[in-house]
Amino acid sequence: MRRLLLVRHAPTRATRATAFPVDEPLDEPGRAAAAALAAALPQRCEVLSSPALRCRQTAQAAGLRARLDAVLAECDFGRWAGCRLADVDGDGARAWMLDPDAAPHGGESLSAFASRIAAWLDAQAQIEGAAAAITHSGVIKAAVVHALGAPLQAFWQIDAAPLSVTELHAHDGRWTVTRLNDMVAVSA
Repeated sequence: MRRLLLVRHAPTRATRATAFPVDEPLDEPGRAAAAALAAALPQRCEVLSSPALRCRQTAQAAGLRARLDAVLAECDFGRWAGCRLADVDGDGARAWMLDPDAAPHGGESLSAFASRIAAWLDAQAQIEGAAAAITHSGVIKAAVVHALGAPLQAFWQIDAAPLSVTELHAHDGRWTVTRLNDMVAVSA
């Protein structure tokens, strides 16, 4: 059985401003809150991390040694990186949210992103033992959609708050969602 805990990184300025992320550091309240994360994870588990600075710093602040996995990177938002949703072209934003194959920002489409995460999750289902992955909201949402076999449009109905834990279990290559957006770690 594979037990996979998906942990969203601690807050950054972009997170608090609800902006499309850039590779920025944690803010000070986020760094302090991340210190409590280790207590929310199994004592013996592999720790993986997106290579993004905010994910690496979340692991470091929690005293965790993480192996970087590039597949855990957030969706590439192209020229929207650093912008708030309200500041991007309205027609482009609507197209991106309604058409999973659209990439009006010049980055990764939702369908390409979700396929990347689905392939990673399928590979994880073949591994035994517990693992925690410190990653991004989009990665967690795409993983839940795939685990449930839900349509990709369900991506927009899932939340993954900073430092929340979402837990998946794989049995015989099939996933079940056992926790979703659980704020067990801390509040930041």
